[in-house]
Amino acid sequence: MAGHSKWASIKHSKGRADKQRSNIFSKLSKEISVAAKLGDKDPKMNPRLRSAIQSARSANMPKENIERAIDKSSSNNENLFESLRYEGFGPDKIAVIVEALTDNKNRTASNIRTIFQKSGGNLGTQGSASHNFKQLGIVKIDKKEASEEKMLELAIESGADECILHDDYYEVQCAANEIYSIKKNLEKTILNFISTEIEWVPLNSIQVEKDKKESTIEFLENLENDEDVQNVYSNVNFGNN
Repeated sequence: MAGHSKWASIKHSKGRADKQRSNIFSKLSKEISVAAKLGDKDPKMNPRLRSAIQSARSANMPKENIERAIDKSSSNNENLFESLRYEGFGPDKIAVIVEALTDNKNRTASNIRTIFQKSGGNLGTQGSASHNFKQLGIVKIDKKEASEEKMLELAIESGADECILHDDYYEVQCAANEIYSIKKNLEKTILNFISTEIEWVPLNSIQVEKDKKESTIEFLENLENDEDVQNVYSNVNFGNN
C-alpha cells in the first residue's frame, strides 16, 4: 500500500513492522476480504486474492488473520466495501490521489476533505489531479529471490515493460491490464512477492520547500492512517532537503 514517488521510498525505508503494523494489517485484511468476496475463495483461481495474500505474508501478517479475512467474506452480514478515488492538491500544490475501500462514503469523504483542508490543500473532483499520473502494473520482488541478471531476464520473458533495480527489491512494470498475466509468468520461477498492485505513477515531480517537508510528510501520513484509505499516491519529491 504505497504511493509511487520519493514518498514511497521514505515509507519503504521505515518498513512495515513499525507502529503502523496494526493499521497495515487492517488494510490488508480489507483487501483480502473484498478480493475473496468478488471472486473465487481459492487463491489459485483468484489472482487478486492470491496477490493480496502474498502482500500480507510479505508484511508478516499472521496466518490466522489471513484466514479470518477470507472467512469474513462469506458472512451475509458483511457489507461489501465500495472502491472510491479522491483527487486533490496538498502543500506546495503537490498532486495527490487517494484510493479507499469504505462501507460509509459520507464518512470517508468528510475525513479526507478535512485532512486536505488542514494541510492548506484542497480536495478536487475526479480528473483534477490524475492527469499528472499514469497507471501501471507494479510487481515488487525481494532481491533475495534472484540475481539482477536473472531478474532482468525473467522480466523480459514475462512480457513486462521494464524492471527497475532498487536497494533491496526489484520493481517490474507493465501495463495495468496485464499485471496478473505478467505475475502468472513470473510465478513459474519466483516464489515470494512483496506486492502486486496497480499504481498511479507520477509523470513529473514537485519538490517541496525545505520548511514544508515535515508538514507535507504529516499530511501524507494522515491520509495513510485513515481507516478507509488503502493507497496514497503523490508527485512529491523531497530531493535532498
